[in-house]
Amino acid sequence: MYEEEDYLQLSGIQHFAFCRRQWALAYIEQQWMENVRTVEGKLLHQKAHDVTSREKRGELILSRAMPVHSRQMGISGECDVVEFHRCADGIPLQGCKGKYCVVPVEYKRGSPKKNQADRLQLAAQAMCLEEMLCCEIPYGYLFYGETRHREKVELAKGIRDTVRDMFEEMHGYFSRRYTPKVKWSKSCNACSLRDICLPVLGKGKSSRRYVEEHMDGMD
Repeated sequence: MYEEEDYLQLSGIQHFAFCRRQWALAYIEQQWMENVRTVEGKLLHQKAHDVTSREKRGELILSRAMPVHSRQMGISGECDVVEFHRCADGIPLQGCKGKYCVVPVEYKRGSPKKNQADRLQLAAQAMCLEEMLCCEIPYGYLFYGETRHREKVELAKGIRDTVRDMFEEMHGYFSRRYTPKVKWSKSCNACSLRDICLPVLGKGKSSRRYVEEHMDGMD
């Protein structure tokens, strides 16, 4: 069990899955730069949260910007939307009749991705909710702003194990204040931290050679 002062930000897992160095630069070194993608993502999340925190629609209850945490994984964060569906084998909610099944919904800009980053973040949210509410959550949804479509995500054992392993690795990096070295890939071109990270140094060119070339250009 982790103490609250040692909690990591839940949302960091999507950055960690995308690039461990990007996560370390942002969450350990506190370096960040905005680009079009990050701004669009913020606007989409603001829209998801721009209502009262709780809303009832018949037998459906919506909770927006719901704070969540896990002592077991040492993380805390916020769910964009948590849906509580009236069902026979669910959990009781204070001030509400009947029982409810819990379904987290995470909002993302763009369209579904090939990597697992978004699914891992959603799974982490579900695992926090399970720990807090003493329930089981078999699936959740990712809503993409570009396609205006929900993607159902089954929260099987494999993705849960990956979430636990990643947060354990993240805690190890954070406690050591360790930032991984540059490892260039095509994804670096779209990263908001490209100018801070300097991924070109990881393309087989030494840092000394990189500096010498830029110094020559200043003559």
